[in-house]
Amino acid sequence: MAGDFVPKLTTDKRSPNDPVFIGVGELPSGRFPNRTFIGDLTDVAHLAILDSGLSRSDIDTILLIPCLHSFADQADLIFSRMVEELGLSRSAKSSFMVHSGGSTSDNAVRIASGLIASGHARNVLVLQAERWGSADLSKMVTMLTLNGIPQEWEQPSGITFNAIGAMITRAYMEASGSTPEDMASVCVALRQWSRLNPNAMYRDRDLTIDEILASKMVSDPLRAKECPMLADGAAAFVMTTAENARRNSDAWVRVNASGGCVSHYSLGQETNAATLGWKIAADRAYTHSDWGPADADFAQIYDSYAAITTIGAEGLGLVPPGEGARFFRAGHASPGGKLPMNTNGGLLSAGHTGVGGGLALLVEGIRQLLHRAETPRQIEGARRGIIGGSGGSYMDAQILLLERIEKGEL
Repeated sequence: MAGDFVPKLTTDKRSPNDPVFIGVGELPSGRFPNRTFIGDLTDVAHLAILDSGLSRSDIDTILLIPCLHSFADQADLIFSRMVEELGLSRSAKSSFMVHSGGSTSDNAVRIASGLIASGHARNVLVLQAERWGSADLSKMVTMLTLNGIPQEWEQPSGITFNAIGAMITRAYMEASGSTPEDMASVCVALRQWSRLNPNAMYRDRDLTIDEILASKMVSDPLRAKECPMLADGAAAFVMTTAENARRNSDAWVRVNASGGCVSHYSLGQETNAATLGWKIAADRAYTHSDWGPADADFAQIYDSYAAITTIGAEGLGLVPPGEGARFFRAGHASPGGKLPMNTNGGLLSAGHTGVGGGLALLVEGIRQLLHRAETPRQIEGARRGIIGGSGGSYMDAQILLLERIEKGEL
C-alpha cells in the first residue's frame, strides 16, 4: 500500500449527525429474462432495508440511479413509481434521480449525505436496477455506440466505447511499459474475486491469461475477454445519521472524505489518457482526510476496462506510477493479496450493469466495512476502504474514503 501521503487534517470529525451507511442489498447479476425491472427494484429495496435494521415505513427519501435499457422504465422512476411500489405514498418526502454515468453512485452519496446532514431527510434509500443482459442486444450496442460519443468528430470516425477503452489502454501500456499479459492479469484477478461472490455473473467460470490472449481482437489492444459483458442486476443502500444508526446497529460506515475531478467530455480533449483525472481527485480527497492510501484495507475502483482500474490505483497512490498492472500480475490485488481490489469481481467479472456497475462496487465496499461479506471473500478486520468511480468516456474521477465506526467510538 504505497504512497507518500501526509495527513493534513487530524481533527476527529465524527458527530451524531454524520450521514452513515447502515445497510445494503444486491441481486445476482447475469441474464435473467424471467425477472422484471420493477420486480428487481422492489426486491433489492427490501433486501437493503432489511439489512439496515429499519422498517420500510422509516424510509422518507428515495434517490434513484437511472437505467439505460429503457426510456419508458426510466420515466416510471422519474415519476415516483417506486414510492407506490414500496407502499410509501404520502409518507415519503421526496423521490428523485441523479445521473453521471459510472460515477453516479459517488455523487448519489454526496447528495444523500447533504440531505441527511441538513435535516431535509432522515433515512435515504438509494436504488438502481438494470436489464442490460436481457435487453435487445442490437439496441444496447447502438445506444453504447452513440450516447456520450461527440457527434461532431468522434461518431463520424467510428469511435465506440470499446475504441475509447482501447485508446486509453494503449496510452497506459505505452506510458507504463505494461505487456498484454500484465493487462490480462487484471481480468484474471477480478475473476478470482468473482468466484467467491454468489451474486457475480461469472461466479462459476475460471479465466486465464492464455484464454484472454487467445480471444477475439475487438479493438486493438483489447480482446473480447477484456471487455465487460452486459448484465441484469440491482443494488441498493440505506443511509441515515450516526445517532440513528447506533440505536439499531453496533457498527456503521461513514464517509471520511471525498474528492473529484471532471477532466473532459470528449476523450480527444483529454491531455493525458494514461493518467486521466485520478491524481487530482485523490489529492482533493486526501486533503480533507486524516488517513491516506497507506491506511486502506481495500479499494473498489471502476473497471469497465483493466486500464481504468490500473490508472485509478496509481492516481490514488495505492501503487507507484506505472506499476498498476504489474501489481495485479504479482497477485497483490487478488484474494489473499496485500491490497485487495474490486472484491466483488468488478464490472469485468461480476457483470456490467450499466450505471449500476459503480454502485455495485460501492455496495461491496460498504458490505466489507460492515463485515457482512461471505466468509471466503470478507477482508478480515476491514476498517478503511477507498471507492473510485468514473463516468462517460472516463470524463471524471470520483473518490470516497469510507471507514467503519463502532458504537463505542461515537
